[in-house]
Amino acid sequence: MQKPPDFDAHRKYPLVLDIHGGPHAAYGHVFDHEFHWLAAKGYVVLYPNPRGSTGYGQAFGNIIQYHYPGDDFKDLMAGVDELVRRGYVDAGKLGVTGGSGGGLLTNWVVGHTTRFAAAVAQRDIADWADWWYSSDIVFFHPNWFRAPPFQDAADYRARSPISYVDKVTTPLMLVLGEADSRTPPDAGGEQMFRALKFRHVPTVMVRFPNETHELSRSGQPRHRVERLEHIGGWFDRWLLGVAKPEYDAAAAP
Repeated sequence: MQKPPDFDAHRKYPLVLDIHGGPHAAYGHVFDHEFHWLAAKGYVVLYPNPRGSTGYGQAFGNIIQYHYPGDDFKDLMAGVDELVRRGYVDAGKLGVTGGSGGGLLTNWVVGHTTRFAAAVAQRDIADWADWWYSSDIVFFHPNWFRAPPFQDAADYRARSPISYVDKVTTPLMLVLGEADSRTPPDAGGEQMFRALKFRHVPTVMVRFPNETHELSRSGQPRHRVERLEHIGGWFDRWLLGVAKPEYDAAAAP
């Protein structure tokens, strides 16, 4: 957890839950400019390692095999519950974001709970079947699914966030790289954007030209700055009530 400067446990702060990708990755005790930047803006940033993360043994990492996303969602919510219980997080000002596998889980979260007031899904997956046919990372397929989508379509539908898009009420921003072949936009953010626009849920799609799956790590510097400004701006708009006229059209029914 990253706390804002001059943190006061007697105050109520907005929270951003930041979900890592992989899904077999892990957060650690390292400097992360994104967490510090959000904390400097006044947010408590929670970055947990739910089941499936690296560093807690093989059984912990493999428990999500053929069940992703799934109970990892419960772990993420348990972390949020704990910070709310401690008394310094405002339960009415919760945000969630993540990239890649974290983008998939961000889509999953807003389709399974209405507790978050804003979300930013980055380089996400919305439809597992479409991703299976278009992603460049085919060696993961047998580790996550027992069969291809043309043999077990029901499993792919059950684990695809787009299947639950009719339940989403959380304002959602999609951050995409137009040259991303790891999580192709047409299998992720473009689907969420179209569906939520149709349902009149506030949503915007930010597309970065010539950027790959590595936008946040090795993208063009000006794009990396703009990405952070959009993420922070979206949370400022929906969690803090800061005027953001560039997003007003997205909020209109």
